Amino acid sequence: MVLVVLLVAFMTTAPTGEGSRFAGTVWSLAPPLVAIILALITKEVYSSLFIGIAIGAIFAGDGNIENAMNIMFENGFITVLSDSWNVGILIFLVILGTFGALALKTGGTRAYGEWALAHIHSRKMAQLATMILGCVIFIDDYFNCLTVGSVMRPVTDAHKVSRAKLAYLIDSTAAPICIIAPISSWAAAVSGAIGDAGLGDVLNPYTVFTQSIEYNFYAIFTIVAVLCIIFFDINIGPMKRHEENAKGGDLFTVPFNPNDKQEEEDVKGNGKVIDLILPIFLFLIPGCILGLMYTGGFFSGASIQDSFANCDASVGLVYGSGVALILSILYFMLRRVLKFDEVMNCLPLGFRNMVPAILILIFAWTLCEMTRGQLDSAAYVKDVIKDFGGTAFLPAIFMLIACFISFSTGTSWGTFGILLPIVLTVFDLGDPLMIVGVSACLAGSVFGDHCSPISDTTIMSSAGAQCNHIEHVSTQTPYALIVAGICFVFFLIAGFWQSIFVTVIGAAATVLVFYLIKKLKDNDEPAAA
Repeated sequence: MVLVVLLVAFMTTAPTGEGSRFAGTVWSLAPPLVAIILALITKEVYSSLFIGIAIGAIFAGDGNIENAMNIMFENGFITVLSDSWNVGILIFLVILGTFGALALKTGGTRAYGEWALAHIHSRKMAQLATMILGCVIFIDDYFNCLTVGSVMRPVTDAHKVSRAKLAYLIDSTAAPICIIAPISSWAAAVSGAIGDAGLGDVLNPYTVFTQSIEYNFYAIFTIVAVLCIIFFDINIGPMKRHEENAKGGDLFTVPFNPNDKQEEEDVKGNGKVIDLILPIFLFLIPGCILGLMYTGGFFSGASIQDSFANCDASVGLVYGSGVALILSILYFMLRRVLKFDEVMNCLPLGFRNMVPAILILIFAWTLCEMTRGQLDSAAYVKDVIKDFGGTAFLPAIFMLIACFISFSTGTSWGTFGILLPIVLTVFDLGDPLMIVGVSACLAGSVFGDHCSPISDTTIMSSAGAQCNHIEHVSTQTPYALIVAGICFVFFLIAGFWQSIFVTVIGAAATVLVFYLIKKLKDNDEPAAA
């Protein structure tokens, strides 16, 4: 497959004489697509991502192997690992991994699982509690994924909810919640992208974002879909096998971590529920919120809204989680549930537990750099969009384009960073369709972030649930595609009718679609038996 792609690409694209012949062409999207296809076929994500990176480097080097090697390592891996934003996210991951190791070592995780087993009495309640917690932690999707996972794993495990279902619930209440939260790192990113369009004199970027929430069908319909899936107990596609295995005691179906047994053997603490709850809800969550506000200038006089709009999520999360970790360590030692050497042993343990997510993130970031930085996929997208006409249909078209780009590149922020300036210049100022177009762009971006194998949020949802990454992608995709299909239909409608009733009717249609799926599923089961 790889050789065929390279052969066809070089045979069908003539040299330009300057730079890479593939930059700004349809071939700029080939590396991530190859990586995604290989990952889904082989179920092996590391080699698939590396092959995608290699293809991107060969394209960027225009076939020169020496140039390709330099681009791959110097412009790729080294650049990605020297980026301050990326380093901040990696540090944040390690800190959260350490929190998980501490909670496990103290016995807080075990105690919370026992408490949850006594108070949460059904699989539906366990799943609903997971969803509610995901909705409450709306500040940042990275923080959401890992925190919800560490808190809810004991609960869902106790009620035999598969890790794949847990990962789906985490992922579906991460980006979809953050993109419709007026105060979040996503609100800051979207406002910044709107401001980059150069229309700051006539548009308030934050106001445009808040107005877009009403028509962000993918985020809203996804939340509705999650409720339907929980209450109707809808398990379709690969998820059905995972849930059936979980009811029989196999939570993973496909192994996640060969060291799980060793970690269980290491647990000797006699901690209480408070040893899990207090560090997370008193130290970690408030710490991260204050960290985001600090980097946005709140303590220098900025308003709460402005501080979130101007925050540096990567740095803020490191500040907040770092301080929270120090306070948690002091708390555990004062409570005498852990000795100093046991606390220090949790640092490498937390890092080790996050190694799979860190590796996938580094590969995914490098692949994105090959696609966007070296092959200038944004230029190709702009050329494609110029060929579309018919303003009423543009929101639906923008959604499809955003879906494709975000799924291919694994970055929602990068996708709306490319598309939002285009959306804002295509429509006349004051045209209601402009807000619908912005919403469509954001909805499509979240779809890709939700189900692409190389999306950082998808990767961290797998890490938070501690399930096999490719299994998470394959079990989640059918649900995401159903919701995306409903969204496309209603963006077509919104192109002609701009009203809150479109959103309400769309939410009702989502319930109806999943109810029909439930009825079809129930009718098929007796026949299969």
